[in-house]
Amino acid sequence: MKYTPFFGCMMTTKYPWFDSSVRKTVASIGLDLVDAEGFTCCPDPIYFQARDKMDWYTVAARNIAVAEDAGHDIITTCSGCTATLSEVNLALKEDEELKEKVNKRLKKIGREYKGSINVRHAVTVLRDDYGLDRVAETVTRPLEGLKVAVHYGCHLLKPSRVMRVDDPDRPTILENLLKAIGAEPIHHDKTLLCCGRACMTDSIPNSMVADIMDSIKNQNADCMGLICPTCFDEFDLGQIVLGRKLKRTFNVPVVYYFQLLGLAQGLTPEEVGLNMHKVKAERLFEMAAA
Repeated sequence: MKYTPFFGCMMTTKYPWFDSSVRKTVASIGLDLVDAEGFTCCPDPIYFQARDKMDWYTVAARNIAVAEDAGHDIITTCSGCTATLSEVNLALKEDEELKEKVNKRLKKIGREYKGSINVRHAVTVLRDDYGLDRVAETVTRPLEGLKVAVHYGCHLLKPSRVMRVDDPDRPTILENLLKAIGAEPIHHDKTLLCCGRACMTDSIPNSMVADIMDSIKNQNADCMGLICPTCFDEFDLGQIVLGRKLKRTFNVPVVYYFQLLGLAQGLTPEEVGLNMHKVKAERLFEMAAA
C-alpha cells in the first residue's frame, strides 16, 4: 500500500535520523512512501490554533490538499502533526460552510481541499493495515530483556473522537508494538502524563518532566519509548537542562519507537541515530554489539 509521508518541522530540521529510521523500517514491513513536494508546517496544534483558528484551518487544509493531489492517505510521524491534520480534516469533512470558507482562501493559490483522503499516524498504519505479526516477522534481533517505559503524550490519543487511535485512558497500541519487537513495555505511573511542552510557565513543565523521569527510574526501565519528536525534545535535552536547575541527574535514555524497530530489524545504533541523543541508551548499544 502507498502513503504520503508528512514528517513535519521538528523531524526534518532537528531530528532527521527519526525520519531516516521511519523510512528504513517501514520499507521492510511493506509500506510504500510516496513523497509529495510543497508541505509546510502542519501548523502547530496549540499556539498557532490559539492565535488565529481560521489561518490554522487554511494552512492545514493546504497541506492536506497537497497530499490529495498525490492521491494517497497521509501518514504522519509526529503526534502534533497528527492532531492538527486529523482535526482539520474531520472538521472540514463535517462542516460544509467551513470547507467553503477555507477553499475560498485556497483558491487564491490554486489549491482546493476535497476531503478525499485520511490522516493516519504511522503506528496505527502498522497495527491496522499490516498487523503486529507482520511487524514481528521483520525482526531479526529481538530486543529481549529490554524494559521500555511507555510514554504516549497528549496528541496521539485525545480528543478520542478526532484521533480514533485507542482508548485514551487505557491505550495498548505502543505496548503491543513494543512486544512485537521483543521488548518489555513498562506502564509506569506517569505513562499518560503530558510532557509539559505546551505550558506557558517553566514551573509546570519542569514538574511534569521530573515526575515522569522519577516514575520511570522507579520502575528500573532501560529507556523511555515514545512516538513524538516534540516529547523527545522535552525529555532528552530537557532532562539535562532541568537536572542542572535542580542539581539532579536523571539519566533516562529517550528513544523514538522506529529507532527501536530498526534495532530489532538488525540496524546499528548509528544507523538509527542513537549516537545523536544527548542521553545515550547504553543498554541498546550493548545489545546491538552482542
